[in-house]
Amino acid sequence: MASSAPRTTLESAQLFASAREVIPGGVNSTARATWSGWEPYPLFVQSGQGSRVTDADGHTYIDYLLGLGPMILGHRPKRVTQAVVDQIQNVGTVFALPAAAEADLARKIIAAVPSIDMVRLSNTGTEGVLYATRLARAFTGRRKIIRFEGMYHGFSDGVYWSKHPKIETAGSDTRPVPVPQGPGLPKGVEENLVILPWNDIEVLRQVITEHGHEIAAVLTEPMMCNTGCILPLPGYLEAMRELTEKAGILLIFDEVITGFRLGLGGAQQVFGITPDLSIFAKGLGGGFPVAAVGGRRAVMELVSDGTVSLAGTYTANGIAVAAANATLDELAAPGAYEALYAVSDRLRFGLEDIFAKSGLAAHVVGLGPVLQVWFSDRPIHNYRDAERHADQDLFRRWWLGMIERGILFHPGAYENLFVSMAHTDTDIDLTLAAAREVVATLA
Repeated sequence: MASSAPRTTLESAQLFASAREVIPGGVNSTARATWSGWEPYPLFVQSGQGSRVTDADGHTYIDYLLGLGPMILGHRPKRVTQAVVDQIQNVGTVFALPAAAEADLARKIIAAVPSIDMVRLSNTGTEGVLYATRLARAFTGRRKIIRFEGMYHGFSDGVYWSKHPKIETAGSDTRPVPVPQGPGLPKGVEENLVILPWNDIEVLRQVITEHGHEIAAVLTEPMMCNTGCILPLPGYLEAMRELTEKAGILLIFDEVITGFRLGLGGAQQVFGITPDLSIFAKGLGGGFPVAAVGGRRAVMELVSDGTVSLAGTYTANGIAVAAANATLDELAAPGAYEALYAVSDRLRFGLEDIFAKSGLAAHVVGLGPVLQVWFSDRPIHNYRDAERHADQDLFRRWWLGMIERGILFHPGAYENLFVSMAHTDTDIDLTLAAAREVVATLA
């Protein structure tokens, strides 16, 4: 069983204090900041291997943080690591010239994802969303983008709105108003955004009926992964696809988290929906920064002659392409996803059983290797449900108890637990044993 002995993390505390002198907030991403849940300081990492990470104080954890998703193969996967080492030692990294391996990668992505006819690489999910929305506006000749309250599509000015706004300043439940993530976003950008509640098809139908001629795209995650884990209600994505298609609106799936994680064909294959454009990132690179935007040939061809410009010095660099090629080869191995789902379901169903027996008002929501625990007496279907009904204090106690026992995931209820292909039945059994202990203290 995972140890419940107190874990001192003095080295992390000291490293954080030192880092704050030279790095604003002491970290390089908001998800690692103290105000995202890492109070009074984040853990500093020493190393990772497979399903485990070791912190700066030498404590080892079973890791369900997984870098917020990219480490689908676990830490330091041999095939990916060797591919990158070979690329650096024998080929090189950045040439500002194309290489054959780029087309090899494109063909693998196209073969894996049925909706994609052509694909263009980028460096990050943020870039991918920027490219996809630009393509949609160019293709349709329209300027507005529908996006959903509580989703995160990167930090570019055009979409970094209404991620987790204060409800009292965000308009009505059915017609939210755009709320900037913070100061510094230029005024006027919000005029090109329509913010809607997730999982409400009637509101989407009304807006498309009234304003469809202005809307270039509906931008959505196929399941919400940035306000915890929220699944689409039955028929929701199907109706979204039908409405957008009839109105000449492009449907963009942000599969930065779900792509190559829920399956080789992404969430769109699992749900049976064909979007016009898709963005992939985290799972694509096996831990290295690489992203891709792909979709219908007629849309993607706008890039071919420079009508729409997508550029970047580090785009399709040798390291990224080598890592992605090796990652997809691993993911395409026979039985890979069956094994991943087996271990993931062992965790999810095990947690469901523990909470059901505890009497706590809790729901374990997820699909395959993405899941989260909602401490709520009712189902959570959208961001405002989460804000009003999820018990954040109880989640904090749950997280503290689990990390004390060597089980690592993000301290924020609006993040997720991720499972990798490196996790074993033993990892899951240790996790469930820890969960039983912690839940007993919460009930």
